[in-house]
Amino acid sequence: MHKLSIPSAIAIAIVTTTPSLGAAEPRTRVVLNGKVVPVTFNDGDSFRVLGGTFNGAKARLVGYNTLESYGPVHQWGTWTAKELYVIAKMAMKHAQRGVWTCTTDGKSDTYGRMLVTCAKLAEELVRLGYAHAMSVDDKPAKAELVLAQREAQRERRGLWAHGVPPFVLTSLHSVEEDTTGAGTYNRLVSSDDGHSVKWKHTDRYEECARVCQWVYEVDDAKIDELAAAMAADAKAAAIVGSLSDAQRREVAASWARYRHVARAVDKKRREDLAAILRTLDGNLGEPGRSEGACMIHVPFERRFGGGRAKCLH
Repeated sequence: MHKLSIPSAIAIAIVTTTPSLGAAEPRTRVVLNGKVVPVTFNDGDSFRVLGGTFNGAKARLVGYNTLESYGPVHQWGTWTAKELYVIAKMAMKHAQRGVWTCTTDGKSDTYGRMLVTCAKLAEELVRLGYAHAMSVDDKPAKAELVLAQREAQRERRGLWAHGVPPFVLTSLHSVEEDTTGAGTYNRLVSSDDGHSVKWKHTDRYEECARVCQWVYEVDDAKIDELAAAMAADAKAAAIVGSLSDAQRREVAASWARYRHVARAVDKKRREDLAAILRTLDGNLGEPGRSEGACMIHVPFERRFGGGRAKCLH
C-alpha cells in the first residue's frame, strides 16, 4: 500500500509569526478586511482571531473543506484513517505557513463561526489536494475551486492519490443531536463539483461507530427501468413530469447508485419522491454495494482534552 509521508518543509511546521506574540501556539498573519491581525489556525479551514476588530472570533473559511484534524476519523478506498489524518494536519500546516488576504462581512454559520473568504488559501489547498471544494447547498462550489480540484484529481494529489470517491463524508450527526426537531442529517460533498447533499436519517450512532455511504452497483439498463417506472407511476410523474428526459434519468441514476434524490427535483418535493422511489426499488433487483466515504462518529465533547474517545488516541 502507498504510504504517505509528510514533506520536510511541512513537518518542520514553519509559521509566520509576530515577535510580540510569543511561541505558545502557532500564530499566522492574516490581512482581514485590509488590516493585519494575528490568528491561530485550528485546522486548514478555520482559525481564531487574536486581535483587531474581530478579536476572539472563531472563523470558518468558506468555499472549501479540509478533513477533521481532531483524530483519524475519515477513510475511503485504500486510504487508512491515519493517512488521511496526516493530510488533515498537512492542510493546517500549510495554512499556518502563509500570510493570507481575507475578507468577511461578519455573518456567521449555524455554529456561530464568522464566515471568512481567503481566496488564495482556498485555491492553494484545493490545488494541492489538501482540501476539497465545497458549497453548503446543492449549488456547485466556486468555478475556480472546482477547476483546481479537477487538476488535483488528474494529478492524484493529496486526497485523490488513491482515486476519487463520488462523495466525501464531512460530518456525522446522531439522532439525539437534533435539538430543534428539524431532523438529523450527515453531510456528503460531491467530489465532482462540490455541491452538498444532506443524507437524512434517524440513526443513533454509538461513540466510535464507523458510518459509511454505500455505493450501489447498478448498470445502465436498471437505471433506464427505474426511470420508466417513475414515468409510469402517477405520483412520481406529478413530481418529475416537468423535467427533461436527461434530468429524469439523472434522478433515476442518483437514486439507484447513491439513494439520493437529485438536485433537478424541487427541494420541497424531494422527500415525497424519496418515499415513492423506495417503493420502486424492486426494479433494481438486489444490486451489490461497496463502501464509499466513511467516517468515525465521535460526539463533540469527546473530541478534545483528557476525555477524548479511545478511537482518537
